Amino acid sequence: MLHRPFPRLRWRAGLAWALAWAAGNAWSACATETEADALAAAWHARAPLGGLDPTMTLEEALCTQAKLVARLEPRLGPRVGYKVGLTHPALQQRFGATAPVRGVLLEKMLLPDGATVPVAYGARPVVEADLLVRVGSEEVNAARTPGEALAALKEVIPFIELADLAMAEGAALNAALVTAVNVGARLGVLGPPLPVARLDPVVLETMEVVVEDGTGRVLARTPGSAVLGQPLNALLWLVQELRRRGEQLQPGDLVSLGAFSAPLTPAPGASIRVRYRGLPGEPQVTVTFR
Repeated sequence: MLHRPFPRLRWRAGLAWALAWAAGNAWSACATETEADALAAAWHARAPLGGLDPTMTLEEALCTQAKLVARLEPRLGPRVGYKVGLTHPALQQRFGATAPVRGVLLEKMLLPDGATVPVAYGARPVVEADLLVRVGSEEVNAARTPGEALAALKEVIPFIELADLAMAEGAALNAALVTAVNVGARLGVLGPPLPVARLDPVVLETMEVVVEDGTGRVLARTPGSAVLGQPLNALLWLVQELRRRGEQLQPGDLVSLGAFSAPLTPAPGASIRVRYRGLPGEPQVTVTFR
């Protein structure tokens, strides 16, 4: 199991403390160590994360995210890459954002193709068709165009993101709060990698991303351009965002480029398959829920 539960008494006591603390407190600055402990306890318990003040700045949100991620790493492993979120103009407008946001992917968040996952894998689980890329060269940090970015990659990887909206239903959300809870990163399923030598940037833009259920019924159908007009634009945004903070991508890093489909709610016994029509071999990836 990816998430081993706490011993029963400790789990109940820890969760009760975390939820009681969050119900009566809110903070606008970066989370304190105690506050970050409360967030991590709720995250591991798959309970809604609370106590976050919607007036926090993006800098405070990134600081809070870093403290949360540091507390997840002992169980989920080291950082293996990044997640880019809010990559659709409608979503940015909804959350009052003027640009995407970014989170962190940890090693044990990533599952193999065909994985079977508990339907209640998070506080508010949602399923999204996505796409990963794996960095091949540090030259990606100097990329200015989709073509330059693609040339610095090693692989493009089909990806179903198993995200977690994390906050309680009906809670006010904005870009800072989304950032603070690590952009909803929880789990994801990887399909077979596709070497970039077989790709052209235009193909990623014009491909059709098709989401199907286990019977083959089409649930969603969107073009690659649904992510910032060109999926590699999400990578270029991340490169610039990291550069502003004195950071950069490293060879081997994975980057989730953003959701192509509207979020779906998983159901017990259901399967979801995502196909990438227009990419060589029409790759696909599948997940099943129990």
